[in-house]
Amino acid sequence: MTAPVGLPPALVGTGDLFQLLRDGRPRTRGELSTLSSLARSTITTRVDALLASGLLAPVGEAASTGGRPPTRFALNRHDRVVLAIDLGASHATVAVSDLSGEVLGERTVACDIADGPEIVLDRVADIGTELLADLGRTVPDVAGVGIGVPGPVEHATGRPANPPIMPGWHDVDVPERLGRRFSGPVLVDNDVNLMALGEYVTSWQSSRHLLLVKVATGIGAGIVTDGRLLRGALGSAGDLGHVQVAGAPADVVCRCGNIGCLEAVAAGPAIAATLRAKGLDVEGSQGIVDAVAAGEVAALQAVREAGRDLGSVLATCVNLLNPSVIVIGGKLSEAGEYLLAGVREVVYQRSLPLATNDLRIVSTSAGSRGGILGASAMVIDAVLAPRAVDAYVASRTA
Repeated sequence: MTAPVGLPPALVGTGDLFQLLRDGRPRTRGELSTLSSLARSTITTRVDALLASGLLAPVGEAASTGGRPPTRFALNRHDRVVLAIDLGASHATVAVSDLSGEVLGERTVACDIADGPEIVLDRVADIGTELLADLGRTVPDVAGVGIGVPGPVEHATGRPANPPIMPGWHDVDVPERLGRRFSGPVLVDNDVNLMALGEYVTSWQSSRHLLLVKVATGIGAGIVTDGRLLRGALGSAGDLGHVQVAGAPADVVCRCGNIGCLEAVAAGPAIAATLRAKGLDVEGSQGIVDAVAAGEVAALQAVREAGRDLGSVLATCVNLLNPSVIVIGGKLSEAGEYLLAGVREVVYQRSLPLATNDLRIVSTSAGSRGGILGASAMVIDAVLAPRAVDAYVASRTA
């Protein structure tokens, strides 16, 4: 996340001062004193504590204005590492990043979420331990663990809440199970939320309001507003796939039990079924992408029509949330401009002119790595927050 700039002196503790260095830009004690309005003696005491804890490191000297050149300091991104996990319906990606969010190592394996929490969590924990060993790091080096799951999550507790494609996962204490294996906090969120966060921190920090839509086997959205994830009261914000599409056929029943949901008419299985009815041998989202790449006219038409259905729902979202950018991700985003063209056609037609004045609708730039990048960013934001830094410095300098 973007570090604050300028803090009232009465509110600046060691952890607050550290926020001025979160961006990785080297600064001198004098520059920190100017930014925070704190006395040089106070800055020296707090910088020395951060250096002793390992969170800061000297990175050379600034130009001298007379006398000894002042030393510059920056975030020591190698002090600890973060374990990031992205669980899908049929895969798991595990990665290790440094404190700047740079991925140091990762591995993706086939993994059926329906195997249940004990098998799946043990497997990703084993992979995480192997990755740490490959990088010469140990469990105590882990600052925290971030994990995204393909279903609703009560973020405050990290427990999945009646996830439809995750049998046996309801109310499972995921943080407790992974906390047995790793140090630091274990934070859990919906996979689409983490995709949105990953997209934001890697490409769109200048656009403080972002809506990411994942279109694959299901459809969901992650909402970033004023630079922060919007989860809603119980963590179910962004459940776009179960909004009814105007004009959807009355006989289209969604897996949620309702009629005419966006997911039931525009997600991968629905498009594939439409194409099979037209004589194409298509199974799942990858088959649709392959058919589009092969230039199958029926596939091109079906994907664009799915984009229009998606656009009809997103037009309401644009009027309600006024995002500056809509990012289309998920497997079907690989169908390229055909899906985007359908979305743009309807959104720009039906949304208010003021809401679309500077609106951009684009494909994902983070791609399949958005989930792990978001999981890493979520943990980094937690463990480098002012209170967490104060506690860490105290534990290392006691």
